[in-house]
Amino acid sequence: MPVQILMPALSPTMEKGNLAKWLKAEGDQIKSGDVIAEIETDKATMEVEAVDEGILAKILVPAGTEDIAVNTPIAVIASEGEDVASVASGAAGGPKAAAAPSPAPAPAAAPAALPVAAPTGGVSGGGAPAAQTSGGNRIFASPLARRIARDANIDLAGLKGSGPHGRIIQRDVEAAKAAGPVAKPASAAAPVAAPAAAPAAASVASNQDAITLKLYEPGSYELVPHDGMRKTIAKRLVESKQSVPHFYLTADIGLDALLKLREEINAGAPLKDGKPTYKISVNDFVIKGLALALQRVPDANASWTEAAMLKHKHSDVGVAVAIPGGLITPIIRRAETKTLTTISAEMKDYAARARARKLKPEEYLGGSTAVSNLGMYGVKEFSAIINPPHATILAVGAGTERAVVRNGQIVIATEMTVTLSTDHRAVDGALGAELLAAFRELMERPMSLLV
Repeated sequence: MPVQILMPALSPTMEKGNLAKWLKAEGDQIKSGDVIAEIETDKATMEVEAVDEGILAKILVPAGTEDIAVNTPIAVIASEGEDVASVASGAAGGPKAAAAPSPAPAPAAAPAALPVAAPTGGVSGGGAPAAQTSGGNRIFASPLARRIARDANIDLAGLKGSGPHGRIIQRDVEAAKAAGPVAKPASAAAPVAAPAAAPAAASVASNQDAITLKLYEPGSYELVPHDGMRKTIAKRLVESKQSVPHFYLTADIGLDALLKLREEINAGAPLKDGKPTYKISVNDFVIKGLALALQRVPDANASWTEAAMLKHKHSDVGVAVAIPGGLITPIIRRAETKTLTTISAEMKDYAARARARKLKPEEYLGGSTAVSNLGMYGVKEFSAIINPPHATILAVGAGTERAVVRNGQIVIATEMTVTLSTDHRAVDGALGAELLAAFRELMERPMSLLV
């Protein structure tokens, strides 16, 4: 019997994803293990492998479709011996309808479904962004299709969508763009609709959004729709600040001994093709130092749950990496057991793949603590927001030369300021202070990080 390919859950927290690309076409032979598609989550782009074998009879969800719920049928495979045409014909009416849990209303009924006809448009209950034409009818299109259409000056009202239930998707706009001037709106009609449509560069999700827009002159701003990553970051950080009682501890760390040791280590790096095989950064020392500090203060290496305290045996240290449109926190697993060169190599690999959105979920989910370092931007001191399920995060500022008093004398020393944010449910003030003291001792006596 036909086999449905479902939208996979590529991480424990994934609810929706975007179908970026099909790597197989209808009629292709599929073998178990074949890579058939690329799926975009809020953090990464991942390949999907086939589990079953047969012929790809019907693609139900075209490439470029966004916000596809997990377990939605996206294609159908005809098993051995089955008639491919019959399977494709049956799939076109059955599973495709299931692919959209909140079907779009028919165009004729659209005006009745809009009791509040705001000039800036709205978002339907099913989550599909909806714009309005001058006549009040909805145009269902993906955010990506809207952005491309806006940049190319293409009128979505003149396009026919090939996505689920007629939704306009990327390939529809690209086809219109390739067709040239035929697809562009009549310039004479544009000025009439311009005043009312000025704020409609993106959908307005709430009454509060509409109120905010009224504070600004139409045409004085651009609305850039949130992508999945930005929505996830916003949701998690709001939840963290609302539900996690943050407690902050700040200390200055002397770096002179560490910088001297770092210089010696890097100077001794063997060459390959005329280049050093490694270059240790201060951040690598910070990762190793925090990992060992958690081993010295194991009660702080914990995560809070309502039922029990999770005491972690290893120090899995997440490191915030800035990427276009947001950030991600790849995790150095068992960092307390790894050398500085290993940590350095892993971080360079993670950072490169993070910026290309190629990290696997197991490389950025979980962990027991995190480091956020803004020292390279010249930031002296800041406080970071805890990323649950972590109970701590260390915010690291820039190392700078400062006048300090030692043994009654004013001397110039290189110091950096760090702030430890703790979840007070799991790490009390005294316990956090003990962890920060252990970290400070390790950093100011850096030889202890090598043994």
